[in-house]
Amino acid sequence: MIDVRPFAELGGAHHGWLNARHHFSFASYYDSQRMNWGQLRVWNDDEIAPHSGFPPHPHQDMEIITYVREGAITHQDNLGNKGRTVAGDVQVMSAGTGIAHSEYNLENETTRIFQIWILPTAHGSAPSWGTRPFPKGERSGSFVTLASGIDEGSDALPIRADARLAAATLQAGQSAEYRLEPGRKAYIVAAKGRYEVNGVAAEARDGVAVRDEEVLRFTASEDSEIVLVDVA
Repeated sequence: MIDVRPFAELGGAHHGWLNARHHFSFASYYDSQRMNWGQLRVWNDDEIAPHSGFPPHPHQDMEIITYVREGAITHQDNLGNKGRTVAGDVQVMSAGTGIAHSEYNLENETTRIFQIWILPTAHGSAPSWGTRPFPKGERSGSFVTLASGIDEGSDALPIRADARLAAATLQAGQSAEYRLEPGRKAYIVAAKGRYEVNGVAAEARDGVAVRDEEVLRFTASEDSEIVLVDVA
């Protein structure tokens, strides 16, 4: 089953400095049919105006991944962590027993991010944060795992969830495959481009919910940057 959720039909809110679209129920947007996709709870498509952002606020017991599409995001938290994550790279925050953080766009251009929340496999762990550059050349033509709780010993950023975040950049006409283990689901959003997955067409920022598919074959109809979350 492959269900395309067009970007134009997503929920959302505009706060002046923040233009947010929600793939699942979040804040003031509620849809009883779109509460989660397996352990994936939130996928927000955020545009953050220059020199603005999210002031300090707390989280608990959630794995939060930020995939930067354009610009950069600067993180700071009450554990003393501070870092800047740029387009194409990811940061991971395991909220655990509790963490307070801010996320600001300190750039002179709009920053565009995917903010992804995944339910953790266990509660009560110490909070943590990390970021890592992943040059796009590493994932040209194939999927590369960027964050994972199921790939021990990999170079991916660790998360405390039965989940994996992977990404691929495909040139127009190029194809790549991703395999889903039995019983698992995928949620896919392209940061840019147009493509087909198993013959079903999707465009940039559409949500694509997948289940009961063993092999996902992607073919780009134009240069594309595809982000995928694999969850139980």
